[in-house]
Amino acid sequence: MRLSSLLFVVAMAGAVAGCTQSGGGYGQPTGPLQTQGGRAVAGAVLGAAAADAMDENMVAGAALGALAGGATCGVPGMAPCY
Repeated sequence: MRLSSLLFVVAMAGAVAGCTQSGGGYGQPTGPLQTQGGRAVAGAVLGAAAADAMDENMVAGAALGALAGGATCGVPGMAPCY
């Protein structure tokens, strides 16, 4: 049962990944790290992974990572967010 659920999630992620627009038409950002939401999601994933590696609370690590990732939009010297 667990293997079929995992395969279903992987198949759905692959299907949704095929729906992304490449090229950034109409002045839209082309990369996922060019928006504040994209940076927050990346920070959450990295924060949860770091917390899991250190045997800490993964939810707290994800929350702190999301806050840190989202806050990088205003840092001088980094690429701006759109």
